[in-house]
Amino acid sequence: MMNAIETIIENEKDESLRIIAQKVINQKRISKQDGLLLFERGSLSFLGALANAVRERLHGDRTYFNRNFHIEPTNVCVFSCKFCSYSRLYAHKEEGWELSTEQMMDIVKKYDGKPVTEVHIVGGVHPKMNLDFFADLLRKIKAHRPDLHIKGFTAVELDYMFRKAKMTTEEGLRFLKEAGLDSLPGGGAEIFDEKIREQICADKVSSEGWLDIHGTAHKLGMHTNATMLYGHLESYEHRIDHMDRLRSLQDETKGFNTFIPLKFRNHDNEMSHIPEVSVIEDLRLYAIARLYMDNFPHLKAYWPMLGRQNAQLTLSFGVNDIDGTIDDSTKIYSMAGSEEQNPAMSTAELVTLINQAGRKAIERDTLYNEVRDYSTVPLQELSANPELN
Repeated sequence: MMNAIETIIENEKDESLRIIAQKVINQKRISKQDGLLLFERGSLSFLGALANAVRERLHGDRTYFNRNFHIEPTNVCVFSCKFCSYSRLYAHKEEGWELSTEQMMDIVKKYDGKPVTEVHIVGGVHPKMNLDFFADLLRKIKAHRPDLHIKGFTAVELDYMFRKAKMTTEEGLRFLKEAGLDSLPGGGAEIFDEKIREQICADKVSSEGWLDIHGTAHKLGMHTNATMLYGHLESYEHRIDHMDRLRSLQDETKGFNTFIPLKFRNHDNEMSHIPEVSVIEDLRLYAIARLYMDNFPHLKAYWPMLGRQNAQLTLSFGVNDIDGTIDDSTKIYSMAGSEEQNPAMSTAELVTLINQAGRKAIERDTLYNEVRDYSTVPLQELSANPELN
């Protein structure tokens, strides 16, 4: 591999890119200016080769997935993000859905006896679904299935809950942790640049607030993920600034598990006039993220957003995780026009998709503890085992 990388570096005519590549090979941190140059000048092949080298140094051919399902309590929301195709304003709540605690517990019970390891709970910000409401839900999930890892609530949801309950961030997170919350997803980060944020999601938690919630969670011993919404009004500078703020917090807390770039989808929202970026730009973004986010152990491609074939491509551009089985339990990206209108893959399908990319499929739990290595399981066993379908 190193000989191939060295050849690519030698053949690169841009001296600035050769210098950056040498930093990467020597495991030295690249700067914000380096990251910007990669966006402006880096070819797909150059970026892909470098990102793949980093990915294989960190993880070899191992590619992670988990068995999970989502609960989306409501799509009714007090906020009005212009890029969102999912939520319905509280003033028009008859157009949305609101699940009761009993209905959400019915979803959990549907997976009784099945080897899922995680429930992912995110949704709109509903004024009646407050901190006590969700704490009660968490306690009931843990009482019913203590081993199920609960990953829940974006910083947007948490900020609203805590303010309404007149609690500090630390008080609110401690309260939810005691009720059963195990970790936080990465949603709501969007783009940290305040001017862009003002244009696309002015009324939700600020960049500083998002980072504070995640930093506080880390200090309480809770792991979290981080996202970035790309492909809308932001520039390359805004992307690098966003990744740099995350990288700086990770230097301080070491609490992030994975970075998840999320592609803007333009179906049925207030930003539908903005064309979506190409798959090539997707792959370049993933590759640069792998190079820049040097202290993030994992880089995830969320397959319901990209589509399964495009997610498969990212496995050669720095990505080592493609999320989980999901079981058609999320509507956030299907409502925005993603290729996956019914996002569900069986374990056998996920393993096959990873194998087809020449990678080794490893089932993990939420915190990346390995559950099972599927790289040596025969295809016949995958297809024949009802637990994997």
